[in-house]
Amino acid sequence: MHILGISAFYHDSAAALLVDGKVVAAAQEERFTRIKHDENFPEHAIAYCLEEAGITLDDVDYVAFYDKPFLKFERLLETYLAFAPRGFKSFRVALPIWLKEKLFQKDLLKKKLKRYSPNFDWQNKILFAEHHQSHAASAFYPSPFQDAVVLTMDGVGEWATTSVAIGRGNNLEMVREIHFPHSLGLLYSAFTYYTGFKVNSGEYKVMGLAPYGVPKYVDLIKKNLIDIKDDGSFRLDMRYFDYCTGLTMTNDKFADLFGRPARQKEDAPLEQFHMDIAASVQAITEEIVLKLTRSLAAEFNIPNLCLAGGVALNCVANGKVLRDGAFKNVWVQPASGDAGGALGAAQAAYFHHLGKDREIVDGQDAMSGSYLGPEFSTEEIEARLTSAGAVFETLGDAEVIEKAADALASERAIGWMQGRMEFGPRALGGRSIIADPRSATMQKNLNLKVKYRESFRPFAPSVLAEDVSDWFDIEESSPYMLMVADVTKQKQREMSKEESDLFGIEKLNVPRSEIPAVTHVDYSARIQTVHAETNPRYHALISAFKSRTGCPVLVNTSFNVRGEPIVCTPEDAFKCFMGTELDNLVVGNCFLRKEGQDKSLQLDYKNAFELD
Repeated sequence: MHILGISAFYHDSAAALLVDGKVVAAAQEERFTRIKHDENFPEHAIAYCLEEAGITLDDVDYVAFYDKPFLKFERLLETYLAFAPRGFKSFRVALPIWLKEKLFQKDLLKKKLKRYSPNFDWQNKILFAEHHQSHAASAFYPSPFQDAVVLTMDGVGEWATTSVAIGRGNNLEMVREIHFPHSLGLLYSAFTYYTGFKVNSGEYKVMGLAPYGVPKYVDLIKKNLIDIKDDGSFRLDMRYFDYCTGLTMTNDKFADLFGRPARQKEDAPLEQFHMDIAASVQAITEEIVLKLTRSLAAEFNIPNLCLAGGVALNCVANGKVLRDGAFKNVWVQPASGDAGGALGAAQAAYFHHLGKDREIVDGQDAMSGSYLGPEFSTEEIEARLTSAGAVFETLGDAEVIEKAADALASERAIGWMQGRMEFGPRALGGRSIIADPRSATMQKNLNLKVKYRESFRPFAPSVLAEDVSDWFDIEESSPYMLMVADVTKQKQREMSKEESDLFGIEKLNVPRSEIPAVTHVDYSARIQTVHAETNPRYHALISAFKSRTGCPVLVNTSFNVRGEPIVCTPEDAFKCFMGTELDNLVVGNCFLRKEGQDKSLQLDYKNAFELD
């Protein structure tokens, strides 16, 4: 049985394909169109999924969409009526778009999909899941658990902003919801907007900025903006927010509360104030998430927790949930945002709607390491690189690992494109920029000279799974880079009083451990454990680096510059290589050196894309 899942028309459109319940392909549309967070109908992602399975749409049994447009439209109308006449301007902007494109989405989907299969039975074979049901399904069904509590937290679906489901076998029952406008995701987005970053993409910058600050505004936020109950439920005071009635997230009352207006431009100076604001909303988020998980663990007495929704990408909060121990086991969907809704809709259709049996193999999850996107043969890579004008040598499997490890040990930064592309926002060794974590200047140089983004943003370590506890305070696997833990005390370097007293960003220049390029200012790191079972080539590379240096860790960041989607094809990789100060590019078995390339093909990526 073939089920195609689709998410589209809001942000991060994607497609996913199940064959007899197994995830065989999944990808975001942005990777093909090169439009960051592309919200359009995912025709390229769909085409890829069908091609990967060797089928056409005529072979698909059901198409599942990730939310219910009529319920979203109901929320729009009821919100306007609740706040009228305030908000008429935003309502006037939104209504024509809904009437033209979103309200009648079933007809729109049928029209789009008829191009693939004019005779498909769309009336009976297109299914709609609720938004949070899709998120919950994407978290539970691929998890390694037979039974689990499933917590979904995001901005808003149809009405739900936080929901709880109980998964048992192939059944997933939604048992509790918090409704719009009370939203942890939108609270975080409001502070993202207030600190001058883009909503729906800049939230991770706030998380990265938080360790530079002091959470001095927590009491002010709790006194005025949010009422948090002991069980983690909450209510926002909507007098301070504008997302129900306006075209911005916060209003003048919000600005007056903190004593200054919102930071207007991303390139405006970041002050200690903004760092303290980031630290404060991060602390509030962690408090809510921990209260929720503790109360759910006590109530349901199930040892396993699954997380999804945009808030589940807050890996700092995830790490605290794991260490808190209220749940023995925690699993987070690697594509926790709306892209993962495509997968969840398909899985909800297969397991819940159709009642198909679910199998768990040896306690492993069903995401195949999240390597679910396109891959290219050596012949395809050679032909595509040649057509792009690249100068390269094709090496044997062992030799390419050895040469790449030698380059890394020489502090050369590498664009690394291998195997299938990752599904979700994290690069996991399939489409990564990698480097030596021991270098005291690597983090700053990668940010400013390769990624062309803010210098404060941290990089993640990829570490051999078998060595993780020697370097980080974590015993569990973290294959999807969704858990944060500290570097072990033995590897840390204590900062002097003078170094600790430095202004936030200046702390970047102070090495804090034996692997300073992946150690944040609070000694934390966003960890990816690398497993030989799911990514043998990346595991072999880190092992070769370890044999040269004694260090089983590499810097890993996504293979793109800020504002650009992660690379998908060999051509994308070569363009990014030639537009940045990367030293080497390794695509499959093809090895490239920057100094060997045609200088006329150099690009200027520094200002090629908008800030993300």
